[in-house]
Amino acid sequence: MPDDVLIERRGAVQIITINRPAAKNALTATVAEAVAAAVDELDASDELRVGVLTGSGGTFSAGMDLKAFLAGESPSIEGRGLCGITMTPPKKPLIGAVEGWALAGGFELLLACDLVVAARTAKLGLPEVKRALVARAGGALLLPRRVPAAIALELLLTGEPIDAERAAGIGLVNRITDEGGALEGALELAGKIAANGPLAVAVTKRIARASWTPEEAWANQAAIVRPVFASEDAREGATAFREKRVPAWKGR
Repeated sequence: MPDDVLIERRGAVQIITINRPAAKNALTATVAEAVAAAVDELDASDELRVGVLTGSGGTFSAGMDLKAFLAGESPSIEGRGLCGITMTPPKKPLIGAVEGWALAGGFELLLACDLVVAARTAKLGLPEVKRALVARAGGALLLPRRVPAAIALELLLTGEPIDAERAAGIGLVNRITDEGGALEGALELAGKIAANGPLAVAVTKRIARASWTPEEAWANQAAIVRPVFASEDAREGATAFREKRVPAWKGR
């Protein structure tokens, strides 16, 4: 039996592939544990700088495996959310690469990603209300932070899917590729991020994702930015610029 989640390294990029194509990459507890372990490895590794999350067989994910749900199984991890990332996304950047459908929990995994690359034939949706359920793994909470409230409510309350073009138009998708090209498009984007100073990238993501009050924001930013400016990498960035060469980051 093939692994339900495949992990691959390409240079400084980790590729996490949900690998249940016969079940449209529906999410089970086994998938959740494997994805959570992969993002833990991403954050712990000095060599890995960016993660890419995708699905095999031309589908991102159809969401929670309903057969497993009816049997009492959950793809959520206590204190961490769906697949261990919707409540506690990785510290390092995570890019979603979408072919085909990203529905329900599959869509919610994308909301845990920082950037999304989608094939123009992709479809995204939160159909939970059609099944008398609630998009509780991040859909109802996180979607209104990513798009205007009225658009978020349209998607949440109708349960109707949207195509990649509209998803890009409302800011959910960063880049659109031809069908079959989402992973390569995500890897190209990941490469651009991975070429930058890893400390600066991680702290920049933390600041951009923070939910600080206006009173907290500047002081909190200063506290986590100060070590970045004092790092070896900061000196290396300036030196490499002066010497007109590619910087050699150390992550410290």
